[in-house]
Amino acid sequence: MPSFPFRVLRIFLPILIIIFLFANPASLTLSSSLPESLLRSTLQLRNHTAISDFRVINRRHLINCPDHDPYLQVNVTSNGRSLSDDEYVTVNITGVLLPSSNDWVAMISPSHSNVKTCIENAIKYEQTGDFSSLPLLCHYPVKAQYVSKDPDYLNCSKKECKKYVGGECELTTCGATLSFHVINIRTDIEFVLFGGGFQTPCILKRSHPLTFANPNKPLYGHISSTDSTGTSMRLRWVSGDQKPQQVQYGNGLKSTSSVSTFSQADMCTSSLLESPAVDFGWHDPGYIHSAVMTGLNPSTTYSYKYGSDSVGWSDEVTFRTPPAGGSEELKFLAYGDMGKAPLDSSAEHYIQPGSVSVTKAMADEVSSGGIDSIFHIGDISYATGFLVEWDFFLHLITPLASQVSYMTAIGNHERDYVESGSVYITPDSGGECGVPYETYFPMPTAAQDKPWYSIEQGTVHFTVISTEHSWSVNSEQYEWMNKDMAAVDRTRTPWLVFAGHRPMYTSSPGLPILPSVDSEFVDAVEPLLLANKVDLALFGHVHNYERTCAVYQQECKAMPTKDQNGVDTYDNTNYSAPVHVVVGMAGFTLDDFTNDNSWSLRRISEFGYVRAHATKEELKVEFVNAESRNVDDSFRISRSSRNGLN
Repeated sequence: MPSFPFRVLRIFLPILIIIFLFANPASLTLSSSLPESLLRSTLQLRNHTAISDFRVINRRHLINCPDHDPYLQVNVTSNGRSLSDDEYVTVNITGVLLPSSNDWVAMISPSHSNVKTCIENAIKYEQTGDFSSLPLLCHYPVKAQYVSKDPDYLNCSKKECKKYVGGECELTTCGATLSFHVINIRTDIEFVLFGGGFQTPCILKRSHPLTFANPNKPLYGHISSTDSTGTSMRLRWVSGDQKPQQVQYGNGLKSTSSVSTFSQADMCTSSLLESPAVDFGWHDPGYIHSAVMTGLNPSTTYSYKYGSDSVGWSDEVTFRTPPAGGSEELKFLAYGDMGKAPLDSSAEHYIQPGSVSVTKAMADEVSSGGIDSIFHIGDISYATGFLVEWDFFLHLITPLASQVSYMTAIGNHERDYVESGSVYITPDSGGECGVPYETYFPMPTAAQDKPWYSIEQGTVHFTVISTEHSWSVNSEQYEWMNKDMAAVDRTRTPWLVFAGHRPMYTSSPGLPILPSVDSEFVDAVEPLLLANKVDLALFGHVHNYERTCAVYQQECKAMPTKDQNGVDTYDNTNYSAPVHVVVGMAGFTLDDFTNDNSWSLRRISEFGYVRAHATKEELKVEFVNAESRNVDDSFRISRSSRNGLN
C-alpha cells in the first residue's frame, strides 16, 4: 500500500477536481451552440473512437479576432511538394498590418482539427504535471512559436507596400519568417496564425494543409533483447501501413512483422474528468510493427533494413548484439527521466531540456562501437497523454536504440492514473496507463501490464521491476523479485543489478504530499536487496545524480576506499549492502539537493548518464557530464572472492 501522503492525495485529488468543475460550470455542460451531431458523438467518445480524433466535451467557440486583415497570408516552404520524413519547414507570414507580441503560430495535426479555445483544459494539462503557460485549445498544437521569435517582426523590418497612391506607398505591411522542425507523423499538418497569446487565442489565418510524401513510411526502428542468449533481437518500428512488413538482416535472413496499434478506447480516463489521452491529446499512432531477428551470434555486428516494396524501406542500419549472459564482460549505459525537447525554437506540451545534449553524447559513444546495451529506467517519453510526442521521442533516440539493445523500465509518467489499478493514483501518465509504453517497448515480461523482467548480459544479471505496480510483501511482483534474485548463479553472472523507477534513497525529498521516496516501498523491498546480495541498485524519478555508501536502513554498512587512481572502491569480498545510485538526470529539469545525509557520498545536479563496464573481477561505473563529456564521478565495486554468493 502507498504511504500516508499518497493516501491523502488519493482522498483529496477527486475533491479538488470536483471543486474545479463546480467553480467552472461551463466545463460541466456541452456548449448549446454545438451541432446536435457533435453533441451526440461526444457521449460516445469513450467507446467509439472512429467518429473523430478530436471531439471533446469542453469545447468553446473561438473568440473573434478584431480588425480583419485582408492582406494577411501564411505560406509554408518545404524541401519538396510534400513533406519529407525529417526536415525544417519555413513558415512565411506576410501582410500583417499591426504586429503584436501576442501573435503566435501553431503546428496542428491533423489539419482539420478543431482549434477552438478551451480555457477549461488548464486542469487537464496540470494532470500531467505541466503548469506552464501553454496553448489551451480543444485540440492541442503539436508545437508553437511566438512570431516575435523573428527579431524583425515587431520592428517591421520586413516591409511590403500594399497600396500606392500617386507613385507613393500609402500602406505597408509587416512580415516574419519562422522555422519549424517537422518529422513524419503520418497525418497532414497545418500552420495556424493566432492572436491573443496562449491564454486567449483567436485565429487570424490558416495555411493550406501539408501532407507527408509517404505517410506509410516505416520509421523509428529500435531494438531490444528477447532473452539472455544474445542470439535474437526484437525490432520495433512505426508505419502508417497496417499490412505486415519485413526486416531483412544478416546474410539474406528475413522476418515478417506482426502488427499492433492502440486507440482512445484503450486509454484510461476518470469518471470525473476526461484524460488528455482520450481527449484533446489524442493522435493516431499509426501501426507498430514487431519482428524478431533470430539466428544471431552474441557480441556480433550485423545490419538490417525494414519495410516493404509497397511502402518503402528504411535506410540500412548497423547494430551489435549484446554479449550472452555468462560471458566475460559488458559495457552498458543507464539513465532515467529523459524525454525529449524540440529541435527548433518551439514551445511544446512538455519539454525535457537536457534530453538533446544527453542523447547526442550517448549517440557518439554508441557510434564508436564501445557500448553493448542501454537501460532507460522509467519516465521514457513524457508524452503523458499527448500521443504525437511518442513519435518525436522515438525520432530522438533512433541513433541509439536502432544500434544496441534498448531496455526499459516503466515509470510513473507511463503508468499512473486514477482508477487504473496503479499503486499511485496521481494522473502522471495523462491516461496512457502503460499502453503506449508496452506497445512501443515490449520487454521480455511474463504478461501484459506486468512490466517486470530479468535479463543477463555478459557478467551482469539485471532485475528490472515496476515501482508503479504492487510490490507489497506477498504480492505477485514481490514473490517474483525474490525468486528471480535468489536464483542468480553468481559464478556465471557475478554482478546483480537491481533497477526500478522510484528510489529508496535521495537527498531531494520532494513535496510533503508527494515525497520522492515511499517509505512503505522501502520497507517491503529493501530487505530483498540485502538478502539477495544486490551489488548495485539503479533508480530514476529524482532528476539528478546521487551515489550512496553501501547502505541499508539509512545506515552505512561499509564505506568505499580510494584506489591508486583516487577512485572510490567498494570491496564486496565480504558483502555488506547495496550501493544505490539515482540516475534521473538525463533530460528533465534538474532537482536541487536540500537534505544532508550521512549515506550520501556524491551529489551532482548536471545533465548526463551513467557508463558502466562489468568484468568478472569488477563493476566500474562513471557519471558522464553530457555537456563537457567529462567523467564527474566514478566508482568501482570489486570482489576478490565469490564464496558464499550462491
